[in-house]
Amino acid sequence: MRDVVQSHAMSRSSKTVLSSLLSDLLAQRGVRTPEEIGAFLYPNYDTHLHDPFLLIDMQKGVDRILRAIQSKENITVYADFDCDGIPAAVILHDFFKKVGCHDNVGVYIPHRHNEGYGFHKEAIDAIRENKTTLIITVDVGINAYETALYAKEHGIDVVITDHHEINGSLPQAVAVINPKREPYLFSDLCGAGVAYKLVQALISEGKKAELEAFSTIQDGWEKWLLDMVGLATIADMVPLIGENRVLASYGLTVLRKTPRPGIVALCRKLRIEQKDMTEDDIGFLIAPRINAASRMDEARVAFILLSTADSAEAEEAARQLEILNRKRKGVVGALVKEARKREKEREEHSRVYVTGSVEWKPSLLGLVANALADTHPGAVCVWGCDGKGNIKGSCRSDGSVHVVEMFTSANLILEEYGGHKHAGGFSVSRENIHRLSEIFNAAAVQGGEKNGTSAVPELANPLSLGHVSWDMLQELKKLSPFGVGNDKPIFQFSNVLFEDVRVFGKERNHTEIILGDKKIGGVRAFQFFTTPDSFSNPPAPGKTGTILATLERDSFNGQYAVALRIVDVR
Repeated sequence: MRDVVQSHAMSRSSKTVLSSLLSDLLAQRGVRTPEEIGAFLYPNYDTHLHDPFLLIDMQKGVDRILRAIQSKENITVYADFDCDGIPAAVILHDFFKKVGCHDNVGVYIPHRHNEGYGFHKEAIDAIRENKTTLIITVDVGINAYETALYAKEHGIDVVITDHHEINGSLPQAVAVINPKREPYLFSDLCGAGVAYKLVQALISEGKKAELEAFSTIQDGWEKWLLDMVGLATIADMVPLIGENRVLASYGLTVLRKTPRPGIVALCRKLRIEQKDMTEDDIGFLIAPRINAASRMDEARVAFILLSTADSAEAEEAARQLEILNRKRKGVVGALVKEARKREKEREEHSRVYVTGSVEWKPSLLGLVANALADTHPGAVCVWGCDGKGNIKGSCRSDGSVHVVEMFTSANLILEEYGGHKHAGGFSVSRENIHRLSEIFNAAAVQGGEKNGTSAVPELANPLSLGHVSWDMLQELKKLSPFGVGNDKPIFQFSNVLFEDVRVFGKERNHTEIILGDKKIGGVRAFQFFTTPDSFSNPPAPGKTGTILATLERDSFNGQYAVALRIVDVR
């Protein structure tokens, strides 16, 4: 693994020579000094990651886990069911397997529909049956005060690792490891990032103490786990700056080389060239399938896919995930269609759009909220009813409304809530459902927008179609991986001729435009799941207009072909 990371670092020159385009784009991101530019363009694993022991309670957590390893105690890893929690669970699974106590360690993933998100007291009763004496949570538990206390009362120690916002008193646990506890230097790690920090610390202390279980761990072995960290960091939509930029960048490097059977099988099934995997492959293809498992009540399939060392088992898991994802698409499409019918009921100037039904499963509502958010500035909150009759919902925001700030201001009617700036979940009593829109909108005005940012995309200098080239695309790739906090650059192409406009796909719901330029010929522009009349200015053959777009590799038209992915037509 050392060779992989070294090759990653050696590919980066220590001398930074920037084009004017790159300088402008970096400045727009607040990256201006030579030190900032060097750290952004050339993230370094050895120098840009912080010491894991700077996290509060890390030493306490490590000491307790090492004691459990030495005593061969039964340990349960309690993980969230999404594409952050599951990779985080795989990180600990692989670590415990490496130190030879895999038989003593189980993984518990709550059922999304029947149990819901969170660290639950009912789960403690099930976990007690295998004589567990230590629970390690990943990507969950920071607000589970009562559950941690319940576990303690039944003789089970708890080490909590999480990254979500802290909404009250900390749970009474052996250790509560969360980067949002001050004074850690970077607060935006995802759950898998925190789990990786824990493994780094465990290996460091285990080797320092010369424990026999750690004698077989070669220096740098843990870096192979960065595939799971990179996957989760990109999928969970945490800001891709600071430590996350390092973890995502190196994570992609490892993903492109990993022999992990589940990644290999999934890439083969999705026709992803593994050695060229990008953050888009994760965001649009891989992560939705990992998440589809829990949304369709089969979270264990995703864990098996990522953790198995058996190629045949990985192939079968990949096949099952594809089936589940197709089912998920059909159900979500029907829900979005139904939700669209209700849009006329929305108040014209409301900052928060609220809709829902007792017939809708909460496990799918984050996807519905995502779809609706495309046409609703501010925040979208969608609620439904789980298997126990509880009303739960999901919210998505463009950043102009801080979701957790909004929840906090509306806490008098909420039973539970959590999340971060752009996304979150909540539960509410049936008698307060009808008040959600009023209360959320009032809360957004009072506090929810306090830390928000404009959702208007930043634009680089206007460009001509003559700038669209493979060389320019390679220049832009120096800013990758792209994501929250480091959006793909959006360019403005003014007064361009729409030579041809067509829809394509089985459902004729994708748009392609050939942009004319007498000097260079036509440039292909496209957008999926968007019809021409969905743009601000519907394009038509022979008309002219302004295109807002990002540059993309056009894999349909050759190895070095470039196209524009349309953001809007104006």
